[in-house]
Amino acid sequence: MGTLWVTPSAADRRGTGHPLRGHGRTIHGAGRVGVRSTARGVWAYDPRRGACGRTIHGASGTYDRAMATPATGPVPVSPDLVVGEDGLARPAWAATDPLLREYYDTEWGVPIRDERGMFEKLSLEAFQSGLSWLTILRKRPAFRTAFDGFDPDRVAGYTEADVARLLADPGIVRNRRKIEATIANARATVALRERGGLVALVWSFRPAQTPAPRTLSEAPTTSAESEGLARALRREGFRFVGPTTMYALMESVGVLDTHLVGSHRRGSSGVWS
Repeated sequence: MGTLWVTPSAADRRGTGHPLRGHGRTIHGAGRVGVRSTARGVWAYDPRRGACGRTIHGASGTYDRAMATPATGPVPVSPDLVVGEDGLARPAWAATDPLLREYYDTEWGVPIRDERGMFEKLSLEAFQSGLSWLTILRKRPAFRTAFDGFDPDRVAGYTEADVARLLADPGIVRNRRKIEATIANARATVALRERGGLVALVWSFRPAQTPAPRTLSEAPTTSAESEGLARALRREGFRFVGPTTMYALMESVGVLDTHLVGSHRRGSSGVWS
């Protein structure tokens, strides 16, 4: 006997444990419904595949977008994923605020291989320490203006007058240590060019495999590679580059793919199959 996993359609998101007529007993799960099927195999909802498969009518609504997979076991939708009105599954943190959703859909995990882009990500990850990423995203336009588009050459030339200017700028995070670290990191980025550059150093810590978390609790926050990257950057004079911050950097620039299994963004970077 295989297992049939379905998820509520946009018309009926009430969710868990609604019995489906004529398909056997219900299996309860957070944000999903599963029922026993026949020996035809395992059926799984895959939000990345859109409205393929057949529609199944339940006692209290319609459950749709089911598709066949080999009979190797159930593939449930993660309880930490939210299916939006567009039919795409995202983690809860990216499912409500439009700015976070746009960032998740178009930027997070997309490979960055240019120096300026990598320096900006490194800088913003440092500024984010102790704050929410949404706060940083809202301030990002002001950050880009204040730091000359995160041009390493220009930031490397900042003086105490620039530090004072930045500390007086209400559009950014006005933390002296983080501002001074960004200037120091720009100088380290410029100096690193003769040894291969910042981008090559970050990507050299790409692991042999990427995690495949099904829930947010399964997603790591540090690794041997992020610890190694942190040590390597510190040797080059970088600041605010702890292992956790570097793990977040590796996720955001595509060195890792920690999109939850079932997310429409999983595997989209082209780096990991």
